[in-house]
Amino acid sequence: MSLFIVATPIGNLKDVTLRALEVLKSVDYIFAEDTRVTRKLLAHYGIKKSLLSFHEYSSQKDLQKIINLLQQGKNLAYVVDAGTPGISDPGGYLVRQVSGALPEEKIIPIPGASALIAALSVAGLPRDQFLFLGFPPAKKGRKRFFQQVLESKYPVVLYESPHRLTRTIHELSDIGLSMFECILIKEISKVYEQVVRMSIGELQKVISTEKKLRGEFVLVINKNIR
Repeated sequence: MSLFIVATPIGNLKDVTLRALEVLKSVDYIFAEDTRVTRKLLAHYGIKKSLLSFHEYSSQKDLQKIINLLQQGKNLAYVVDAGTPGISDPGGYLVRQVSGALPEEKIIPIPGASALIAALSVAGLPRDQFLFLGFPPAKKGRKRFFQQVLESKYPVVLYESPHRLTRTIHELSDIGLSMFECILIKEISKVYEQVVRMSIGELQKVISTEKKLRGEFVLVINKNIR
C-alpha cells in the first residue's frame, strides 16, 4: 500500500499537524527511530497503534520486515525522534531502500516541523541560498568539514549537541570565522528556547563561561555579515 514519512514535533507537542495525527491513527503499523520517544507523542494524543523500531543500527532483517509488510498491502508510517525524517537520521536510508526494492510503492511525505527551517525563519538571512551540513563529525573528518564552512559563499547551517558545542565554536573561530555573524538557536519550540545573535568570536567568549550546556542547538553562520 503506502509508506508515509511523517514529520513530528521538535519539542512542543502542539506543533504536530492534523494530517500527521490522521495518518498515525489510520496506518497498520508505525515504525519509529526510538519507540520510547514516539510512544509519548502517541499517548499524548490517545493513539493506540502497533509500534516497531527502525533506527541507525537496525539490521537488514528489520528493513526486510518493512518491505514484507508493504508487499502484504499494509499501510506504514515512519517517524523519527523529532522533526521531518531524512535530515540527520535514518529516514533517507529507509526511503532509498524501500524505493529500490519496491519501485511502484507509494512513499508519501507528511510535512511538518523541521529544526532547520525553523532556525532559518528567525535567522534573517539576506538571501535565499544556504548550505546545510548537519552535525560536524565527532572525530575523523572535522578538518575537512570545517573547510567546507570556510569556503562556502553561502550562509551555513549546522546542528550541534551540547557536549560538543564549545569545541565547534572554538574551531570555527580558529579557522578565521571569528568576525562573522552567528545565530545560535537553542531548544526550538521548548520551554528554554533562545535565539542568540553575535559574532563567532563573541559567542566563543560567552560559551566558555558556561559550566554545563544543555539542549539542542542549530547554528546559522552568516558569511555575508561581519
